[in-house]
Amino acid sequence: MEGLAMLRQLIGQLQDLLHLYGSPPPPLPPSSPFHLLHLHQLPHPFYDHHRRWCFPNINETSAEDYYSLVMAAGKSGNFKMLEPFKPPPSKRSRKERNRGKLPGSTPASEVMDQEIWKEFPEDLFEAVIARLPIATFFRFRSVCCKWNSLLESQSFSHHCAEIPQANPWFYTITHENMNVGAMYDPSTKKWHHPTISFLPAKMIALPVASVGGLVCFLDIGHRNFYVCNPLTQSFKELPARSVKVWSRVAVGMTLNGNSTNEGYKILWVGCDGEYEVYDSVKNSWSRPGSMPSNIKLPLSLNFRSQAISIDSTLYFMQSDPEGIVSYNMVSGVWKQFIIPAPIHLSDHTLAECEGRIMLVGLLTKNAATCVCIWELQKMTLLWKEVDRMPNIWCLEFYGKHVRMSCLGNKGLFMLSLRSRQMNRLVTYNVMSREWMKVPGCVLPRGRKRQWIACGTAFHPCLTATA
Repeated sequence: MEGLAMLRQLIGQLQDLLHLYGSPPPPLPPSSPFHLLHLHQLPHPFYDHHRRWCFPNINETSAEDYYSLVMAAGKSGNFKMLEPFKPPPSKRSRKERNRGKLPGSTPASEVMDQEIWKEFPEDLFEAVIARLPIATFFRFRSVCCKWNSLLESQSFSHHCAEIPQANPWFYTITHENMNVGAMYDPSTKKWHHPTISFLPAKMIALPVASVGGLVCFLDIGHRNFYVCNPLTQSFKELPARSVKVWSRVAVGMTLNGNSTNEGYKILWVGCDGEYEVYDSVKNSWSRPGSMPSNIKLPLSLNFRSQAISIDSTLYFMQSDPEGIVSYNMVSGVWKQFIIPAPIHLSDHTLAECEGRIMLVGLLTKNAATCVCIWELQKMTLLWKEVDRMPNIWCLEFYGKHVRMSCLGNKGLFMLSLRSRQMNRLVTYNVMSREWMKVPGCVLPRGRKRQWIACGTAFHPCLTATA
């Protein structure tokens, strides 16, 4: 019994060492009676995590039996390893790893255990799904009818509203397919091509404004407005306008509250000062008043520059006199700010980031051209340059006649730069001051890169309804 007690004590110490250091104890000399306990010796400590040790239960085994068990271990294999030793897997190429795999197949280690996940609380499903990447929306709706119906759930809408807004997406129209949209997701750097089937056939509708996950479209003839959620295809054709103005108009959108559930408003304004406001709650257009006399008419609006919205106020850029015109959708007050534009500036457009008014434009002098970013100083009402495109990128524009369009103006700008020799898409993040090249837009089953004609930024929202 004394020998058995010593064995128990020794094995207990060995197990403590294994748990403490995560590797087997140091090797014993061949003369030791416990030398056979080291079933595998590896030449390098890198492989320590492959070692597996087991010790038989000797509580009901005599000392003599245990000694015989140790001596016979190398021959009879009575020491069964928890996991047989295998050399570390060699690194294989991606082609070899993917060989034999079916598209969309899931490795066995990633299969979800139904016995565990069937107990997942029902009230947490909506919270989890609301926090999934927006791109997964195109797949999770087909899982079951219950998940598909989440879009109409008030509780799911509440969960979505609690999540901070990520980078905006961009809804664009291409030159080659003016009636087919292309959406760009900057987080995954991928293009999506939704089918906007609700728009009338053979009609070109341009995205002109957005708010709360909704995009406002205006047909080329300016005969009507349409509002939709590009993700869910929620769609509405707005009533006809009371004022038949067929000239060019500028358009802006604001929310009545924190989401589209509380309604939204759309403003259009023409160069002659005519304007109307659409209220989604009343589903009608109205004329709140007339343009005040202190604002110079006609308005020389910059139609290349989309309106920006900060809280309940819309801002439009004008060129004569240079500056900004604003309209508060709550108070109905118009204001005009005379702000000289930077010299040598062209193709400039308004933008905003967290309540700050920004300006994006091409600065051209002699044969050199560069994209610059300015911020409006509230105290002086002057533009201050805050950043510009890296010089190595600007060298590509040297000596070329470059035109620029700003397709998104909500903290992350998408810029379309084009000339006869090139077509470039880049994004600029105001907060991180990061410039990124955008992959070319290629239609499904196509090879030719599409030229982006126009677009608008929108914050994707699964529960926004038109």
